Amino acid sequence: MENKLVVFKGKEIRRTLHNNEWWFAVVDVIAALTDSSKPRDYWYRMKKREVASSGVQLSTFCRQLKLESSDGKKYMTDVSNTEGVFRIIQSIPSPKAEPFKRWLAKVGYERVQEIEDPELASKRTRAIYQAKGYSEAWIEKRMRGIAVRDALTDEWQKRGIEKDPEYAILTAEISKAAFGLTPSEYKNLKGLRRENLRDHMTDLELIFSMLGEASTTEIAREKDAQGFGENTTAARKGGKIAGNARENLEIETGKKVVSSGNYLTETESRKRLSSKKKK
Repeated sequence: MENKLVVFKGKEIRRTLHNNEWWFAVVDVIAALTDSSKPRDYWYRMKKREVASSGVQLSTFCRQLKLESSDGKKYMTDVSNTEGVFRIIQSIPSPKAEPFKRWLAKVGYERVQEIEDPELASKRTRAIYQAKGYSEAWIEKRMRGIAVRDALTDEWQKRGIEKDPEYAILTAEISKAAFGLTPSEYKNLKGLRRENLRDHMTDLELIFSMLGEASTTEIAREKDAQGFGENTTAARKGGKIAGNARENLEIETGKKVVSSGNYLTETESRKRLSSKKKK
């Protein structure tokens, strides 16, 4: 359901979308992990205890937003985003919180391992896609696409692109030229919200995404593009190369490359099997 935090597996955790980010009711998290009959009192005492023991103000991980209560009315409630919730869990002295703490420690340890050996990150990403039911052929393209994207962002960084909004704008320029859609428009077409767009692309969509980004990288290098303006031009040109190739394929096959399909309810491999049966 839309009002549940995935890691709590069925526990009722109220949440609200604010500035395109999910914020969760802290008292609901505390209730789920402590079985306290008065989670608000528990939260109040926990904040005081944490300040006394570590000097950390847990309130700094929160903000107040209106959430619906059991009486059907909306009240200002302490909420925290995913990162903040995980930090708050660290301060909950309850046996129920221990599995989350161990999981967070494991994630942190794995991250350190990946920094020391970047190949581990690639292996783990591949394993995640396999567990989700994606085909090996799709995974190969997705992994190659990640490498192409990393090469492009590394190139942008060398050429004076440092702010996240600039990365997003340049990416949108490539996508618009390659597919006629910005990433946000593309996600709307596929019925996606916060999911990763490329995790819901078909083989051809992935291929043309790679072509647009690889072309942009090459043009930026050859033209020695510097700064946002010159790299915007390179992005449009790189995307256009992919766009022209896409249009030529569509003319030859009579089929559109851009698809509204996604893998939210059915894995990529099962969709592939069902599409083969229809032929």
